[in-house]
Amino acid sequence: MEKGMKNLLLTITVTMAISAPLRAAVVSEQVTYQDGDTQLIGHIYYDDGSSKKRPGVLVVHEWWGLDDYAKKRATMLAELGYVAFAADMYGAGKVTEHPDEAKEWMMVNAANVPGWRKRAELALQQLKLHPMTDVDKTAAIGYCFGGATVVELAYSGADLDGVASFHGSLPLPIEGETPDLKASLLLFHGYADPFVEKPHVALFKEGLTALEADWEMVEYGGVMHSFTNPAADQHGMPALKYDAIA
Repeated sequence: MEKGMKNLLLTITVTMAISAPLRAAVVSEQVTYQDGDTQLIGHIYYDDGSSKKRPGVLVVHEWWGLDDYAKKRATMLAELGYVAFAADMYGAGKVTEHPDEAKEWMMVNAANVPGWRKRAELALQQLKLHPMTDVDKTAAIGYCFGGATVVELAYSGADLDGVASFHGSLPLPIEGETPDLKASLLLFHGYADPFVEKPHVALFKEGLTALEADWEMVEYGGVMHSFTNPAADQHGMPALKYDAIA
């Protein structure tokens, strides 16, 4: 992985591990945008203490929708000096706490991969349109469904320095497709995640290698799905478990 890209993603990763926010005058702006007939409601965050452009990071939510967790991660990035855009992948900013409903919403995207990628690209456009964003320095991060989303965004050939997936489902390219990857990929995966079978993980790695992608994966032994989210255990799903160390 190129040194500059590795440093950017490493900084973002360290940010994700910070539990206490840094002191910064973070501004939040609601951004309404469209995907056909679907209205999307995202939120952009930045520190207004400086008028200088700064690197931009797209943040994509878990399968629950654009909830407080995704917004918190975007806020943390803004506190470190990034412009962060928390995307809405479902429309109307909707959120659920019910796994069946979350799965239904997620599968609407997964059933139409070109549409899924397009919606992610629209979110990236919103980040780049913001006057505080340095469009030459951008990355995307995502959690769970969002982790899969940023990988799909990379497959689409999006103009990004890199993407980071946290407990994502590690999607493969569309059958017969040869993606033109511009972004480096950094993937954080729980080795005990029951949602992603080990043969699939191996196939995913082989696929990236065959594409000559610039990629790196960090696997955490004994760690389950949704390990970055302190609220993971509250959903009553045995597969979801927060891990403070990971």
